[in-house]
Amino acid sequence: MKRLFVSLRCSLLWKIRPFARDISEHRFGSGSRPTMAELQEVQITEDKTLLQDPLKAAELAARILLEQEQKHSIETPCGVAQVTIHGTPKPKRPAIVTFHDVGLNHKTCFETLFNYEDMYEIVKNFVVCHIDAPGQEEGAVAFPAGYQYPSLDQLAEMITCVLQYLNFGSIIGIGVGAGAYVLARYTLNHPDSVEGLVLVNIDPNAKGWMDWAAHKLTGLTSSPSEMILAHLFSSEEISNNTETVRQYKESLANSNILGNHQLYFNSYNNRRDLNIERGGDVTLKCPVMLVVGDQAPHEDAVVECNAKLDPTQTSFLKMADSGGQPQITQPSKLTEAFKYFVQGMGYMASSCMTRLSRSRTASLSSAASGEGNRSRSRTMSQSSESGQFPPGQSQTMEVSC
Repeated sequence: MKRLFVSLRCSLLWKIRPFARDISEHRFGSGSRPTMAELQEVQITEDKTLLQDPLKAAELAARILLEQEQKHSIETPCGVAQVTIHGTPKPKRPAIVTFHDVGLNHKTCFETLFNYEDMYEIVKNFVVCHIDAPGQEEGAVAFPAGYQYPSLDQLAEMITCVLQYLNFGSIIGIGVGAGAYVLARYTLNHPDSVEGLVLVNIDPNAKGWMDWAAHKLTGLTSSPSEMILAHLFSSEEISNNTETVRQYKESLANSNILGNHQLYFNSYNNRRDLNIERGGDVTLKCPVMLVVGDQAPHEDAVVECNAKLDPTQTSFLKMADSGGQPQITQPSKLTEAFKYFVQGMGYMASSCMTRLSRSRTASLSSAASGEGNRSRSRTMSQSSESGQFPPGQSQTMEVSC
């Protein structure tokens, strides 16, 4: 056996030597040996730097998932829903489904939040599904005159078609403004398919006669884009003409589907009352996180919604210095709160918390000195990684850091 091994080795070396000699002659010329300087010219480089930090590796993987989006055009009874998917479905985990506000699409509403650095840690654990309302997506065509736009109740049923098409069993919904209402309505109709809701700037009430009259009067003196901006941003942001306001004002001014935005806005203004009541038959039974900016145009409506929901299932996050669109202006704070929310549902128990969690202190305080009978607010310190709040207490977080 030893002789056979030596024989094979000699045979292989004999065959390799001419091959190596050919390479040497091709590289350095026949009849010459390579010098040390010539040898040093040949360097082996890596295409990508090796990542030793597992967190950085996870972040890179999540970035790749975000970049590799899949788009679907799904036919529904109330029009074509444009859906954008990031990532792949995870076994025994819900999909994160988003629905945007009026005057926006999934990119302009959620891109800042989902592109935030710490959000990658969450994205890698779930498949993310962004739903654009009909005619609101990037590159949409203007609807013809007289087009009957679906109501918000019909848009809620559109979600059913989307989830069936994608074969998603359960979801965590993230909605803003009109999108928050749509997801809340869907949850009331299909409670078993929703594990949790994050509702930003939700108004659960139908417009009253006074609101309707005020809206009509405003429509006589304001352009559609001005009315949409007043819905999206606080009066202080608009008067200060902040960078975010300027950006979205320019976007609306250059939009060729402003009429489509107006139709969606009209459906929002004609919404029905959700009729939710604390302890009543009609209520959101899943964990809910309500989010609103301090002095935002929808602050009072969100506070009222908080009073109508089960306090043991509801977290109320009022964010200072965030204006009307906290997911755009304060993505770091909202990401941190969302991590806690997801952990409280039993997911991402080993997730690493950032400075916001470490600096948060436990104290009970009123949401504001002049709030009267509004819900008591508190800032929670989460010492454990479970992210769960003590049962039976109102779960209100005011984040001012």
